[in-house]
Amino acid sequence: MMETLSKIKSVIVEDEQAAREALKNYLAKYCPSVEVVGEAIDCKSAIPLLHELEPQLVFLDVEMPFGNAFDVLEGCRDIYFETIFVTAYSEYSLRALNQSAAYYLLKPVSIEELILAVNKVQQHISNREVFNRNKILVENLRESKPEKQQVILPTLEGFEVVKMEQIVRLQGNGNFTDIYLTDKSKKMVCRFLKHFSEILPFPFVRIHKSHIINFNCIKSYHKGSGGYVVLEDETEIEVSPSYKENFLQLFK
Repeated sequence: MMETLSKIKSVIVEDEQAAREALKNYLAKYCPSVEVVGEAIDCKSAIPLLHELEPQLVFLDVEMPFGNAFDVLEGCRDIYFETIFVTAYSEYSLRALNQSAAYYLLKPVSIEELILAVNKVQQHISNREVFNRNKILVENLRESKPEKQQVILPTLEGFEVVKMEQIVRLQGNGNFTDIYLTDKSKKMVCRFLKHFSEILPFPFVRIHKSHIINFNCIKSYHKGSGGYVVLEDETEIEVSPSYKENFLQLFK
């Protein structure tokens, strides 16, 4: 007889009853591998519940009464679980989630996106890959200096974590992005360059359709149609005329 796979023990943290019911119905119908063992309606009730149940997966609303999703994670630093965030669009929250390579769903929840996120988490759990995105997310939110924050890089081999100040430049490479670090190493990351232009804060600046640079790593700028920069690693990179005006404003 084939061994029955154990279900993923899950908790939903969501303040809107209609949203909780809809998510439970979607999970029951489209994600039979997930077993919902508990629910919480706010930050205050979520933290003790998660300590009591110790789920493998939490569906976590970002904005709730008495705190938010990040307060929940702060209060659960001593336990480990996978998280699928559920959020209405917010530039701040999406940037933080993307930097931490977190799984998230935008409201209203798409069934296709839900299935995809659950499948990714299930694969992560099945492979016993202990990679605490929650911890990195909380640490980033505590750190006020962007350059000291960490970013998770999905590589062909798995994931790597680097501080933003370690990144000198990023270069588009088809469906991938090559990231060059201060130690002279290069990481090939499974994301388009556009992904990083959306999630990396200043001092990262896009100066060309194929290049993002760390402004703090500029050694010199040379005039021309668009001109070019020389970075601390001696790399010369063209500044596209369409990006030149915004780039030069940063020196004022």
